[in-house]
Amino acid sequence: MIIIENLVKKYGDFYALNGLSFEVNENEIFGLLGPNGAGKTTLIHILATLLKPTEGGAIVNGFDVLHDATKVRGSIGVVFQAPSSDDMLTGYENLKVHALLYGIPRKIRERRISEVLKLVGLEERKNDQVKKYSGGMRRRLEIARGLLHHPRVFFLDEPTLGLDPQSRNTMWTYIKKIVREEKVTIILTTHYMEEADMLCDRIGFISNGKIIALDSPSRLKQEIGGDIVKITFTNGIHSAKDFTHFEFVHRVEQNENSVIIYMDEVNSNLHRLIKDLEDVQSIEYKKPTLNDVFLKFSGDSLSGDSPEGGFMQRYAEYKRS
Repeated sequence: MIIIENLVKKYGDFYALNGLSFEVNENEIFGLLGPNGAGKTTLIHILATLLKPTEGGAIVNGFDVLHDATKVRGSIGVVFQAPSSDDMLTGYENLKVHALLYGIPRKIRERRISEVLKLVGLEERKNDQVKKYSGGMRRRLEIARGLLHHPRVFFLDEPTLGLDPQSRNTMWTYIKKIVREEKVTIILTTHYMEEADMLCDRIGFISNGKIIALDSPSRLKQEIGGDIVKITFTNGIHSAKDFTHFEFVHRVEQNENSVIIYMDEVNSNLHRLIKDLEDVQSIEYKKPTLNDVFLKFSGDSLSGDSPEGGFMQRYAEYKRS
């Protein structure tokens, strides 16, 4: 559905995008993850024909973003981070205005408005002013608006940013429903790792304008090499070599007073690992996350306030020290 070939965007000597090449399959949810400034928004703006690349090109739904911009725009829907619905209009009125702008024929306009309202669960609130909507309802209305003209590709930029956990879970349900019922390909950006893990068929990690890893969430996490155990010692330096002889240990990273061990089946093997240790102060354990994947490939965390928090944040600080 999307083909990106050697895409470059420069501002002076600065590369916002630096040779991106990958493809997005039809009817998949493709996650684009990376820290602020990595190039995610620049890429979406190019694919949506809002920016022109410096070099390279892209095909969206069979149309070239440079030479067939009008056809590309007719093929896509976009929901950006900033709210853009009119607060004084009702949900229905917002959709009708945009249906007119999209040029949806009168004979199907009302039916289509009803379809998208039902799709996002706003039928009963369609005649309420948008200023009375919750944050989650506003986002759902904007998703409905972007689907009015039956786009083949749908860009969702941080669709659950600022929502409470319950509203976020509700939004996930609707996003999955959209792919199933509308048969669209979704490009999703997010800083919530559990969101990407839950929704995305594949994920591309972008850093400094380059794709540094691309695969399904499960395969990306397999790259870490097992479960993650951090052992902190009371007596300072402890040799990482003490753990490398175990057949279930993939690798060991050493700090001044701790070691981080990547291993298989921690529930079965941890007792063997610590059996003869006498100076253990604490043991922390976690399953690998997508943030760990980004740490492995980039050496930095996706965000300082990542939802994983705790050990992951402290580990990120350790990696940077």
